[in-house]
Amino acid sequence: MKVLMFGWEFPPFNSGGLGTACYGITKALSEKGVEINFVLPRNYKIDDDFLNIISTTLPKIKIKEIDSLLVSYITSENYRRRFFELKKGNTEHNYCDNLLEEVYRYSKVAAEIAAEIDHDIIHIHDWMTFPAGIEAQNVSHKPLIAHVHSTEFDRSGGHGLNPEVYQIEKEGINYADTIIAVSNLTKNIIKKGYHKNDKKIEVIHNAININDFISDKKHNHNFKNYKIVLFLGRLTLHKGPDYFLHAAKKVLNKKKEVIFIISGSGDMDHQIIEQAASLGISDKVLFTGFLRGDKLKQIYKIADLYIMPSVSEPFGITSLESLASGTPVIISKQSGASEVLNHCLKVDFWDTNEMANKILAVINNDELQTCLSENGQKEVKSFQWRKVADKIIKIYNKAINSQKDI
Repeated sequence: MKVLMFGWEFPPFNSGGLGTACYGITKALSEKGVEINFVLPRNYKIDDDFLNIISTTLPKIKIKEIDSLLVSYITSENYRRRFFELKKGNTEHNYCDNLLEEVYRYSKVAAEIAAEIDHDIIHIHDWMTFPAGIEAQNVSHKPLIAHVHSTEFDRSGGHGLNPEVYQIEKEGINYADTIIAVSNLTKNIIKKGYHKNDKKIEVIHNAININDFISDKKHNHNFKNYKIVLFLGRLTLHKGPDYFLHAAKKVLNKKKEVIFIISGSGDMDHQIIEQAASLGISDKVLFTGFLRGDKLKQIYKIADLYIMPSVSEPFGITSLESLASGTPVIISKQSGASEVLNHCLKVDFWDTNEMANKILAVINNDELQTCLSENGQKEVKSFQWRKVADKIIKIYNKAINSQKDI
């Protein structure tokens, strides 16, 4: 089976969970014999060493780049800033001067690729690639699978949808032959927000590469007399870093020997730093910026507790990463992971009093912390990308056979 797949980030050039999921999915599919041409926008070339690593590790995956300014989680404002920086430098390019036009320019190139590359199915990930998938299907007439990892309802956090992005999502979701949602939470958002027939929506929860995080290695740090509570994720509205800080303030009112680490970056960077100062807890809050690789694994290991206080979280792969690392988690009830995880504590994102109480319960009780850690690490072993790949292959086969029957 040959798959033409469109994404907009792939490790090591990823800024969030979508890249992690794309790597896990494509690796598992390739190991089951599926051939994948993975297309992504890139305005600089992935170096040869990385491509060699990919071709060695994932022999059935070919990375194809479209020269574009599109990058993961980019906003219209940030896109225009990048565009005019190039313009000032008199750099020759064919990029459009706004984000949405560039998305559609990318889709036109995608159509050319679809005409050149042999494939049985088209698989697209999230809104930025939806127009590309539609254009590709118009050329090849192959089944289109839309994989929804997040929606504009998640990203806006209930503070106003971007109508243009929403319209692109709606068109892509309604155009696709099958929709894969990463949780029942996402499925319900698709049904209510995009008026999609739920018979075409399949729920496949995310997974993890367990061996990347399971390790007995100890990591030293400078806070031996402190408990460490971790937030790791993009600093954006729907991830809830502001709620994390409000809970931190309540914890520190009762227990001073706690350090709160915020790992990540995003459009709320300055706001969160200023909020920590205004709450009077900046001396107990450390900012690491975005982490990946060994530094990511290390931060999970040194933490006593991981908090995922998301306002709206389609799934939340970081909760699995933390559990695999042996670090217990508290996750918001407004997350897809809360549908499938049992050995963790759950709280409404807005209930910072309860969040603080549960943080204190874990860091003050070694037995509870150990119980959550050991049972969580056992539970997370069942979340494997090969199982996800099996489900996706069934969807591929069903879509291909349905097309043949027409």
